[in-house]
Amino acid sequence: MAPSMRDLQLTVVNGAAADMEDVRLLDSYEDRTEDNLLRIEEGMKRIQVRITGMTCAACSTSVEGALMAVNGVVKASVALLQNKADVVFDPNSVKDEDIKNAIEDSGFEAEILTEPCSSGSKPHKIQLGQFTIGGMTCAACVNSVEGILRDLHGVKRAVVALATALGEVEYDSTVISKDDIINAIEDAGFEGSFVQSSEQDKIVLGVTGVFYELDVQFLEGILINLKGVRQFRFDRTSGELEVLFDPEVVSSRSLVDGIEGGTNGKFKLHVMNPYARMTSRNVEEASNMFRQFTSSLFLSIPVFFIRVICPHIPLLDALLLWRCGPFLMGDWLKWALVSVVQFVIGKRFYIAAGRALRNGSTNMDVLVALGTSASYFYSVGALLYGAVTGFWSPTYFETSAMLITFVLLGKYLECLAKGKTSDAIKKLVELTPATALLVVKDKGGKCIEEREIDALLIQPGDTLKVLPGTKLPADGVVVWGTSYVNESMVTGESVPVSKEINSLVIGGTINLHGALQIQATKVGSDAVLSQIISLVETAQMSKAPIQKFADYVASIFVPTVVAMSLLTLLGWYIGGVIGAYPEEWLPENSNYFVFALMFSISVVVIACPCALGLATPTAVMVATGVGANNGVLIKGGDALERGQQVKYVVFDKTGTLTQGKATVTTAKVFVGMDRGAFLTLVASAEASSEHPLGRAIVEYARHFHFFDDPSPHQNATNHKTESTVSGWLHDVSNFSALPGRGVQCFINGKGVLVGNRKLMTESGITIPTHVENFVVELEESAETGILVAYDNNLIGVLGVADPLKREAVVVVEGLVKMGVRPVMVTGDNWRTARAVAKEVGIQDVRAEVMPAGKADVIRSFQKDGIVVAMVGDGINDSPALAAADVGMAIGAGTDIAIEAADYVLMRSNLEDVITAIDISRKTFHRIRLNYVFAMAYNVIAIPVAAGVFFPSLGIILPPWAAGACMALSSVSVVCSSLLLRRYKKPRLTTILEITVE
Repeated sequence: MAPSMRDLQLTVVNGAAADMEDVRLLDSYEDRTEDNLLRIEEGMKRIQVRITGMTCAACSTSVEGALMAVNGVVKASVALLQNKADVVFDPNSVKDEDIKNAIEDSGFEAEILTEPCSSGSKPHKIQLGQFTIGGMTCAACVNSVEGILRDLHGVKRAVVALATALGEVEYDSTVISKDDIINAIEDAGFEGSFVQSSEQDKIVLGVTGVFYELDVQFLEGILINLKGVRQFRFDRTSGELEVLFDPEVVSSRSLVDGIEGGTNGKFKLHVMNPYARMTSRNVEEASNMFRQFTSSLFLSIPVFFIRVICPHIPLLDALLLWRCGPFLMGDWLKWALVSVVQFVIGKRFYIAAGRALRNGSTNMDVLVALGTSASYFYSVGALLYGAVTGFWSPTYFETSAMLITFVLLGKYLECLAKGKTSDAIKKLVELTPATALLVVKDKGGKCIEEREIDALLIQPGDTLKVLPGTKLPADGVVVWGTSYVNESMVTGESVPVSKEINSLVIGGTINLHGALQIQATKVGSDAVLSQIISLVETAQMSKAPIQKFADYVASIFVPTVVAMSLLTLLGWYIGGVIGAYPEEWLPENSNYFVFALMFSISVVVIACPCALGLATPTAVMVATGVGANNGVLIKGGDALERGQQVKYVVFDKTGTLTQGKATVTTAKVFVGMDRGAFLTLVASAEASSEHPLGRAIVEYARHFHFFDDPSPHQNATNHKTESTVSGWLHDVSNFSALPGRGVQCFINGKGVLVGNRKLMTESGITIPTHVENFVVELEESAETGILVAYDNNLIGVLGVADPLKREAVVVVEGLVKMGVRPVMVTGDNWRTARAVAKEVGIQDVRAEVMPAGKADVIRSFQKDGIVVAMVGDGINDSPALAAADVGMAIGAGTDIAIEAADYVLMRSNLEDVITAIDISRKTFHRIRLNYVFAMAYNVIAIPVAAGVFFPSLGIILPPWAAGACMALSSVSVVCSSLLLRRYKKPRLTTILEITVE
């Protein structure tokens, strides 16, 4: 970055205390063997290896012997039952791979599990970092960079996306640093820079007020004296300050306050949003590519005119034919203009081709450099040969110039596509406010100051003031005030949501009316908006399985094309020499070699694999952005590929098909107990339950006793609410929740059971016939019957209903029209399940399924090779979401369910199930079309370029025209993908018109 740089090194404190901080408890236990074997000394390394194939003690002894025989291994112990080996060795004498080979040489399979650091060093810290990678031009570049990154010691995983020019690297920060990764990228010949990582120890600040060298020195002096600062680097050109700090010593806000305070306000700092920085880089790249394209076009048009137009204008033709020295004026002009295009503007292709060849790979740049160099240097050679011998052969300078111009046009359009496909991320970033109003309080909770801070410097626990009409700066909880908040950007619901004390709020939503004070709970990467942005970005970087084929084809494509080009050259040249075709076919003043060379160059140019590498990632990027704009977060290309194959959709009932807001509709007592006493008894038992039905029962009982107090938060304090509730409930002992059955506890020393028939039967409670009939009536009306027993006697029944979501029926019917079979899975009883399924229009029902059994239902469908989607919202749905081919989590559901899913329906609207499947299908239809565009030019034009049809039809494809076709293939693919931006999700009024594609 900048010329001014200071590195601050932290001194490691030696001593027993420092050493003990890094000793794991497990290490101390494992090292104390019976024989007190060799203690791990300083500099030794320890790894664990999984061993497959051991069957007895003799096997483990054999492996131990093989390991101890390796020079440098100081300790090896093999656990037969765990199928693991623990090895301590000197890393200067032996490598991990040598240990693995020793085990495999003894007849077993080995896999290194961990790479612990030497004794006394810090434990492993796995980080996920993002890096921009400039200079990639095709899928072969991607494969090359990925291979280089994956081979780095300490890198666990690396994924590189051509369309976004981003790399996502999972690495061990105690083994390899961010700078090491950047250096590896740059050593490979590409441009690398760090964007962000999960390690919150680096901040990029924009600095204003630095004008002179003295200002720079003043800034450096402040940073040197700040505690916790490890390294810093200031770029005077961009005004960006990168600071690496110890988060355990200083926070990012304290760091900014310290710098600004040390300058008495002379310098103003603001945090650079990493996504905004990436956007500016994309704009800069597109601008730079446009300048190169226009410059090349400006120089190439005269060359084209000299060759095609000027010969038909006598005055200009005479001027160009004027001899100036050994060459004609036209030849001088073409040589000069094309040389600038070839070596100044086209320098990037030579650099990129050189690094590709240096890394043992080939890519689009190799073909461009090869094709343009062949035509340019042949033309130069033809001029020099003519000047010496007087035999003037035709030159092809325009081929080189036009080819570079067309390639740059394609690259410029690709840059525009990157900008277009990241629109979803830009919109999400723009939702987050830039500043926040921090409320500073004294120890007594009294406000002593309000000051504006950067929203990216908010810390958990901060109290923030939100004025009417402004955006909430962070996720949090209301601690003062009441208002209405527009949450449509997350939920899709246009109706404002009432917020009062203890209400949860989401950062980026809009406060409409009253002023609020909120306490920040989730900031940075933990905030809802940041998670959505990260999800969209990760999805855009992911690769669909279909892309693996394209990457493989691209990796062998260039060598194949070069071979085809050489065969074309030899075929036409030898054919001419032996008289296989007449000499009349040759252009004026040409020869067999030149004639063959033009076919060969055309083959090299037309067969560029650039479009092939863009076919899938550009479509996936657009689709994930479109999905985010429509409330569907798609976790990558693999999710899209599976989504378009879905044949079964399995719905959870409660909270998915239904509203998840159960209400008690009936309370019937079958004994002489007063109804109020009955409800108090049941509510006391259910007060400790987290189940939706339990909360509905407590709320119903509370309304019965306090009908004038409809809201549990109406009094605006937890204290009063708790006192209101606890004042009328009985004391409960030995409470336990029984999954799939109900709850049990003791009140006044007597047992209380609240649940279903199974709970009553298991507890020996007899259900009278008239009670059973009453429960059956409830269940046939799509209500759930809750039985209540007290002191071993059944005393009453509660009827609980959970109404369907308004769109459920239409969505189910729409899925059937799309050729997708809906299935409902529930833990509820069969009668209620059948009644709900009948109401919603689902034929296939699986009822009384325990939470763990939902995944088994999914697997039963998958046995027949059917691609199954699961739609759920609760923690108990997570195993099924993970087991399904496509998991769809309701956005209002739990974090665990969202984590396990492939699609997140942010608006909790079932209509988005159809949207998710529809986007997947349309995306893969577009990807298939992209491959047609990418390959059609090659399949059709390569034979034409090679001259296959010249003998019979006289068709020839000049190299400059081949370059136009090559560029057009990339343009076609990019434009095809961008058409997905016009996607409109099916409306509820038109869903029933959807037909199977």
